[in-house]
Amino acid sequence: MARRGDKGRASTVLLGDESPTPLSDAADDYLSYLVLERGSSPNTVESYGRDLRRYLAYLRSDGVTSPDEVTRDEVEGHVRALEESGLAPASVERAVSAIKGLHRFMVAEQITEVHPTADLLLPKKPEHLPDVISQEQAFALLDERMFEWHGSDASSRRAQLAEASLKRDQAILETLYGCGLRVSELCGLDLRDVHLDEELLRVFGKGSKERVVPVLGSAARVLSGYLGQWREVLAAGHPGTQAVFLSARGTRITRQAVHAIVEKYGAYAGIEGLHPHTLRHSFATHLLEGGADLRIVQELLGHSSISTTQLYTHVDRSHVRMVYLEAHPRAHVDAGE
Repeated sequence: MARRGDKGRASTVLLGDESPTPLSDAADDYLSYLVLERGSSPNTVESYGRDLRRYLAYLRSDGVTSPDEVTRDEVEGHVRALEESGLAPASVERAVSAIKGLHRFMVAEQITEVHPTADLLLPKKPEHLPDVISQEQAFALLDERMFEWHGSDASSRRAQLAEASLKRDQAILETLYGCGLRVSELCGLDLRDVHLDEELLRVFGKGSKERVVPVLGSAARVLSGYLGQWREVLAAGHPGTQAVFLSARGTRITRQAVHAIVEKYGAYAGIEGLHPHTLRHSFATHLLEGGADLRIVQELLGHSSISTTQLYTHVDRSHVRMVYLEAHPRAHVDAGE
């Protein structure tokens, strides 16, 4: 573990605090620990960094700059302020996790004996059913005609890039929906992670956990076409890049770009405000509707707990009713018979 003052500590201040204090130094060490020892994803470290900057700013406003000065009242006051600011419950929960992690780290590292969050409970997050699209909407979104090239002067570099980008977009949508990937997982795919001959993708999820997911059907066909013909058009400026999905400049595509792509084609298909995570939710829901085992869906999604996956069983009650009516021999017998 990288302790305060160790030579192994990251040379840059991850927290980005302009006026270092004992608390900000400890928070910086904690973020370094998440990177170096826990292998936390860049997204997690970035989010925790934002949460801790906000927490330390709150403490400074009350004149608290030392770990020994933090009280339970200070912590609970900050949490109340977050809730009253209108922050989403999930964001408040993550902030509390970051704060609890920081104080637990400081005690373990013997930076302080004060542990104001020892029995602090995470705020209860209201159950929120995930947004999904219907199977009909999924077919409309992935309609082949949406990705047909109708441009002229196909020999020009501009036209080639435009057509390659179109085919890339199709492959992105097919992979998100066909494999249930998170945006970060899709953006992080490298060529060595794609095994189309075995119909598999190697994916690195939260906490750098590796899993293998099948890529089949139209997703495999479209991804194969993109990799076989169109990716090299996009990679012309960066021939050494290993990323599967590239921008028009030949660099690894960003999460923001994928969000924009999904929203754009969703609008084309009449689905306003479509989000990449909605495609992941829909992947899981449609598998369960088709009779897939919950444990298999858990494995495909990379959920550490099946309770997370079980949320999808509550999405479409009407489908459950329909299956019952179709399958049970007494479903259509009147109650009085």
